[in-house]
Amino acid sequence: MDVDIDIENLIPHRDRMKLIDAVVSVAEDAAATSAVVTDQWPLFDGQGVSALVLIELAAQTSAVSIGWKKLTATGESSGKGWLVGIRSARFHRDPIPVGAEILTRSEIHFALDNYTEILAVATVDGETVGEVGLQVMREESS
Repeated sequence: MDVDIDIENLIPHRDRMKLIDAVVSVAEDAAATSAVVTDQWPLFDGQGVSALVLIELAAQTSAVSIGWKKLTATGESSGKGWLVGIRSARFHRDPIPVGAEILTRSEIHFALDNYTEILAVATVDGETVGEVGLQVMREESS
């Protein structure tokens, strides 16, 4: 079930870099999104997209959760980018074909001040296609 949320109010991405099509679920420490691969995506090679794009989907799905948490707590959208490090990434399918719907679920596993560790799993048709661990430094609160 899609959640009626304005994605662009939660993440800073626009145009070709906004990969998420819908928010499936969102909570304080987790989110799930869906995205359908198109030939307009970054890393498109004529047949599909590199599995590396799953790192960006993990980051955008995490941004939905963190942005939603900030929006519901303060009434302000996230709106700004983060410094993101890739702690781990495992890919099980490469490339991912055009037309595939990717369901990405992210969960915050550790948070302290403006530092957060996130684990995300991406699936296509119920098959795990990638797992990504991110380290995120967010802007200082003002």
